[in-house]
Amino acid sequence: MRQAPEPPDGSWAWMVLLASLAAQALSLGFPPCIGVFFTDLQHDFQASNSETSWFPSILGMMLNAGGPLCSMLVGHFGCRVTMMLGGVLASLGMVAGSFSRTLSQLYLTAGLITGLGMCFAFQSSLTVLGFYFIRRRVLANALSSMGVSLGVTLWPFLSQYLLEKLGWRGTFLVFGGVLLHCCVSGAILRPVATSPAPETSQAPAAPSKTPARGCLATCFRSIRHHLAFDILWHNLGYCVYTLGVSWMALGFSIPHFFLVPYARRHGVEEHRAALLMSIVGFCNIFLRPVAGLVSSRPSLASSRKYLFSLAILLNGLTNLVCTLSADFWVLVGYCLVYSVSMCGIGTLIFQILMDIVPMEQFSRALGLFSILNGVVSLISPPLAGFLLDTTDSFVYVFYMSSFFLISAALFMGGSFYVLQKKEKGDRPAQAEGAGADPSLVQSLMLEGKDGFKKNLSVEVMYVTSPGESRDARNEEWLPPHDHLGLNVTGTLGEKTVESQAKELTEMQDADR
Repeated sequence: MRQAPEPPDGSWAWMVLLASLAAQALSLGFPPCIGVFFTDLQHDFQASNSETSWFPSILGMMLNAGGPLCSMLVGHFGCRVTMMLGGVLASLGMVAGSFSRTLSQLYLTAGLITGLGMCFAFQSSLTVLGFYFIRRRVLANALSSMGVSLGVTLWPFLSQYLLEKLGWRGTFLVFGGVLLHCCVSGAILRPVATSPAPETSQAPAAPSKTPARGCLATCFRSIRHHLAFDILWHNLGYCVYTLGVSWMALGFSIPHFFLVPYARRHGVEEHRAALLMSIVGFCNIFLRPVAGLVSSRPSLASSRKYLFSLAILLNGLTNLVCTLSADFWVLVGYCLVYSVSMCGIGTLIFQILMDIVPMEQFSRALGLFSILNGVVSLISPPLAGFLLDTTDSFVYVFYMSSFFLISAALFMGGSFYVLQKKEKGDRPAQAEGAGADPSLVQSLMLEGKDGFKKNLSVEVMYVTSPGESRDARNEEWLPPHDHLGLNVTGTLGEKTVESQAKELTEMQDADR
C-alpha cells in the first residue's frame, strides 16, 4: 500500500533530520580520518607522499563531482532511492579496496566507487532537508551538519583501534559494513508533499529524420540543464560564491589529511595524533547547533555571507599556528580554534547557497557547485604532497593552505560588499524612474502661437540615415533635424523641456 506524502515541517521531518545526520556522519565524516592510514598506506605500497595523496584526493573529488549525476537521480527516482544506492556503492568500494594490491586499484575502488556512493548519500540527505523544512530550514541544516562533527569525532578512534587489531585491509572491510547503514537512513526518507507543478499541454513533436543528432542534442540539453550553467551566467552572486568556495577548497582540506602525519613525524604518539582530529569533531558537536541558532536569526540574514567569509579568514589564520610549533599541546590549542572556524564554514556553506538560489533550482545549483569543488579537491592533496616531497617540510604545506583560505575570504567578502552596494544603488534609481513617468508626460503641455495648449505626443520615426528621417503618420520625408529625446521610461535626454518644446513647435510650423 502506497504511503501518503508527508507534510513539510511535520513530525516526520525530525526523523528525516536524524537520517540526514547519520548519512552525513557516515559520508562526510570519513575523509578527514584518512590521515590515520596515510603512513601505513605509504609504507605498504612503497609510495611517495604525492602518490599516496591521490587516494584521498580522488575520494574527495568524487564526493563532490558526482553532484550532477546525483541531481539527475534525485530528479528521476527521489532522495530515498539515491541515498540507498549511495550506501551500496560506498560499501562495495571499501570492501573491494581491502583486496587492492596496487595503488591504482585502491584509487578505483576505495577512491572512485566509494567517493561516488558517499556523494549520493550526502547530497540526497542535504537536498531532502530543503523540502521537509521551510520555517526551520537554517536550524535543520545546522543540526544535520552535526553528523559531520560526530563522524570526525568517532571515525579516527574507530580507525586507530581497528588499524592496530586488523590492519588497514581489515579496517576497510569492516568499514564496508558500516557504510551500509546509509541504506537504513535512506529508508526513512518518505516522500514529502509538494505543490504540484502546472501541467502544460504540448503537441507531440514530429519524429526527427536524423535520430542520432536529436539524441545527441537531447543529451546536451540535459547535461546543460543539470550543470546549471544558466544559473551561473545570470546569477552573479552564485558565480562569486562558487568561485570563492572553489578557491577556498584548495586549502581547506589540507589539514584534514596532513595534520596527523605532521604530528607523528614530530614525535607525537599515534593515539595522541589521532586524537587531534577527534578534538575538532567533538567541539563541533556543541558549536554547530549554537552557530545554527545564531545564524538563523532574521536580523543576521543579510550578514550570513560576511560571517562565512570571516570564518574562512579565521581558518586560514589559524593554520599558521602549525608553522610555529609541533608540540602536542600547541596542536591541541590549534584544534580548538580551528574547530570554531570549521563550525562556521560547515554551518553556513550550504545555507548561503539556499539563500542565493531559489529552492527549486537548489539541486541543479548544488550539482555544479559540487563538481567544481570536486575538481579542486582532486588537485589540492597531490599538490600539497608534491610540495612536501620537494621541501621535506610540512611548514610549506600549511603556508599553502593559509594562502588559499585567506585570499578566498577577502575575495568573497569584498565581492559581496560591492554587489550589495550596487543592489542598494539600483533600487532608488528604479523607483525614481518608475515614479517620474506619469508626471513627466502630464507636465509636457506646450503653449502654441494661437494661444491653445497642445499635448505632447510621441512620434515614431524610421531612421534611415544620420541626416534624414520619415514620419510614421503621413509617410512624408522630413528635413534633417534633432529628434525629441523621449525614451520608454518617460525620461528626457540631455536637452531641457523648454528647448524640446521650442523645437517641436518649429517642426510643427514647418509641417504646415
